[in-house]
Amino acid sequence: MPNALLVYPENPPAYWGAKYALEMLGIKAAFPPLGLLTIAAMFPPEYDLRVVDMNVSPLEDSDLEWADMVFTSTMIVQRVSLQTIIERCNRAGVLVVAGGPHPTTYHDEITGVDHFVLDEAEEIFPGFLRDLENGMAKAMYREPRKPDVTQTPIPRFDLIDMEHYYSMSVQFSRGCPFDCEFCDITKLYGRVPRTKSPEQMVNEFEALYGLGWRGPLLLVDDNFIGNKRDALKLLPEIAEWQKARGYPFSLFTEATVNLARMDELMDLMVEAGFNSVFLGIETPNPKALLKTKKPQNVNKQEEHFLLNAVRKIQHKGMQVQGGFILGLDEDDEGVFDAQIDFIQAAGIPMAPIYMLAALKNTNLYNRLKSENRLLDVPIEIDATALNFKPELNPKTLIEGYRRVTTTIYDPTLEHYFKRCLTLFEHLAPVPHLQKPRSKNTLFLALMSVRRRLSSRQLPAYNKFIAKVSKDHPRMLPEAISLAAMGYHFEKVTRQQIAIREFKEFLTAELKGFKEAASHQSREVEKIQKQQQELLARVQARYKSIPDDFRYQGDGIEPTLEAFRSAVNTQADHLTHAAV
Repeated sequence: MPNALLVYPENPPAYWGAKYALEMLGIKAAFPPLGLLTIAAMFPPEYDLRVVDMNVSPLEDSDLEWADMVFTSTMIVQRVSLQTIIERCNRAGVLVVAGGPHPTTYHDEITGVDHFVLDEAEEIFPGFLRDLENGMAKAMYREPRKPDVTQTPIPRFDLIDMEHYYSMSVQFSRGCPFDCEFCDITKLYGRVPRTKSPEQMVNEFEALYGLGWRGPLLLVDDNFIGNKRDALKLLPEIAEWQKARGYPFSLFTEATVNLARMDELMDLMVEAGFNSVFLGIETPNPKALLKTKKPQNVNKQEEHFLLNAVRKIQHKGMQVQGGFILGLDEDDEGVFDAQIDFIQAAGIPMAPIYMLAALKNTNLYNRLKSENRLLDVPIEIDATALNFKPELNPKTLIEGYRRVTTTIYDPTLEHYFKRCLTLFEHLAPVPHLQKPRSKNTLFLALMSVRRRLSSRQLPAYNKFIAKVSKDHPRMLPEAISLAAMGYHFEKVTRQQIAIREFKEFLTAELKGFKEAASHQSREVEKIQKQQQELLARVQARYKSIPDDFRYQGDGIEPTLEAFRSAVNTQADHLTHAAV
């Protein structure tokens, strides 16, 4: 019986990973590796399967000794972890198969993989396994068409320990009818959303329920309402299933802003148990939205269309989470204040800000390439890295990004808690979405968050909890959860800034060393003393970075090594010249 090891690479710390919030609950990861669990369901019964999610547990040498082959699925942010896995498999002599969104687009940059199974795998995976068993497997398999997802099997949720995760995941649809310039979804999954049948979805809900899952459930669709007709067919079936079991799952998903125009669909979502939806808002700047081909976020007849859209969804009973981008064409220096003002006014507590990246094969990538604006650098994990020339001055853009993130997630969390209160003022209460909690449970949760917060954050937290207890007592459980997420978002923001500032510190110190050394009297002892003082100063700054701010792929070690090499080379050159 062949042993197939399915390995999910490690995610770097990020806003949506919720790492620091989940630590309070003793939970290791936000979501399971749904793609790998779906692939697992496609294996014939004669295979022995094992899943290692490196966000939950490390990949051990014993795992590789057990495995005859390793299968991986990755997103772009996991690329550094993926390369480490591949190298370990190569040293262990274990065959590596790679797939997922990242290899599908960037396979030509990935070394050490024996076989790529790219695009969507439902229809090509069985053939690949047959070829592998017969010793005829090709280096690469591509799906010539978009598969029929009504044939997709129920994911093998039984292969993971669900207690390690905050939420389970299922998928209803793939693809999106919109073609936003910066987005790679339509390149990967097409513009005609394909959906599973209501019966399939109910069966997946039932599978999770039967395995004992109770709690959050993410529908991972890129745009849940991309096929409005099929969504309207699905929701009553889910609502009936949920109601019959006392709403065991709280649902959330991703959609486009035009959801706000669909009253019937929003009502059905709430009835089915949706309490939150993520919207790609991007920016309140209509010129930038139109430039990036996002007309669904613009209404020329309605001045405050985006704000009103958020309000309408909140008034239905669903919290809005929003994604925002800085660095779009048509942005000017006023965009930074505009982002802050919109996020605060809308009452969107969880509002991750991203710097624009030009992903390969997207319309944005192709346009920037034609305009000679792409930079010859890889896509980085670093939140402030740029792989293109923005219209805004790069320094202005990076400084603006810092100001936006450190304002909406300020060290005291005052702005964050103010947004939470704005949300509660507009969020319609939905009785079946608000599960009662015992006073003891609430107290323990309150104290768990309180113990993690800094002394600077406690005043705003205490004031927030007191205000919610008085004015919105039913929302106290949600208030505690939001407070935990605020702690996480603020810490991720500090982490991003700390890593960026350390790299800038090295650049400034090297420049200063070169300038000062060039004006020295070229005495060897002075040069060596200056060199030693500089390296000691840098080492102290390096050690000041908290351990939990470090992650694989943060770029600190190679940057530090390059700095030391440059300093030593400069010192050696000056020393030889002095002698």
